[in-house]
Amino acid sequence: MDLFKKCRDYKVPQQVKALGYYPYFKAIQSAQDTEVTIEGQRAIMIGSNNYLGLTNDPRVKEAAVRAVERYGTGCTGSRFLNGTLEIHEELEYRLARFQRRQAALVFSTGFQTNLGAISALVRKGDWVIIDRDDHASIVDGCRLSFGKNVKFKHNDPDDLDRVLASAGRRAGKLVVVDGVFSMLGDVCELAAIARVSRQHGARLMVDDAHAIGVLGAHGRGTAEHSGVEDQVDIVMGTFSKSFASLGGFIASDTDVIEYVKHHGRSMIFSAAMPPAAVATVLAALDIIEQEPERREWLWANVRKMKEGLARLGFDTGTSQTPIIPIIIGDDLKTFRLWRALLENGVYTNAAISPAVPPGMSLLRTSYMATHTSEQLDRVLEVFEKVGRSMGVIP
Repeated sequence: MDLFKKCRDYKVPQQVKALGYYPYFKAIQSAQDTEVTIEGQRAIMIGSNNYLGLTNDPRVKEAAVRAVERYGTGCTGSRFLNGTLEIHEELEYRLARFQRRQAALVFSTGFQTNLGAISALVRKGDWVIIDRDDHASIVDGCRLSFGKNVKFKHNDPDDLDRVLASAGRRAGKLVVVDGVFSMLGDVCELAAIARVSRQHGARLMVDDAHAIGVLGAHGRGTAEHSGVEDQVDIVMGTFSKSFASLGGFIASDTDVIEYVKHHGRSMIFSAAMPPAAVATVLAALDIIEQEPERREWLWANVRKMKEGLARLGFDTGTSQTPIIPIIIGDDLKTFRLWRALLENGVYTNAAISPAVPPGMSLLRTSYMATHTSEQLDRVLEVFEKVGRSMGVIP
């Protein structure tokens, strides 16, 4: 059989495009901000992870420009060899201090961070135990490891207890959870999961991609929010959300960082973060530390939208974060609603299985500190108009 037969037989995208509802790979023709230009028209952006609204901040852009002027456009090599710049080391020092950890290590993408860290730490004879709803990068990091991979029921410490008990005391064990789950916006039951992990001698890693800059009194993420920073062994974060850039990091004890630095294949065999991306993160970190009011603006906007969407009759699930899903259930109806919203000047994200469980198709909306009340009022008006016309709300 021809290897490419599966490619020729795959017709789903063409079928959805023919209906006019294809929601993916839409080219944005402007800066990523509270409003963007798509298909030549302006739309209010409620589909990005730009939680603090920093992607178009003049200070952040200026930092990127200065870095290019000083260091050029790229590193042309791995951190392991010629790709380490002094600003990489500065960023790692700053991140470790921010997270109150001994050391940190940056990777070129968030996906590579989980691939490299998990596959390096989990070896033959070890167990890696993950939440059933963890991000794809965690799943793939587990697949690349030589350990035993096991999932526990979503956000269920009792089921984690059952799984860890079956592993026994002799095996090395790593529990990996999302701090904030990226589709439904719910927060990990981290205090209980940390307690169960400790009872079984397991180490705990938290993917805080959607929590750093957002949760906690100082924006340090889910562990700070849950009051268990001293019970989490590894914090993982990405730079493509609150940090307005690209890349990722882990922060932990010095011994752990040194080990991953010399065993994490996705870091060793990838080119280093380019200077502009590193400088952007440093500038964003300054703002996160110096402007806590941004989190206050963000949460005020989140409360407004959560209450407004619920009042209109939309099912927003169990979200506790700036990620607010609009659960529809039917794939085609989800695509149709997405298209109608865009035609009325509101950009969202459509998510269907396997990104969400079957029968849980949804529009993923997310909000920024920099959205204005007028913009959010307009979003609610459009949701009401489109939702009623399509029979999604009464």
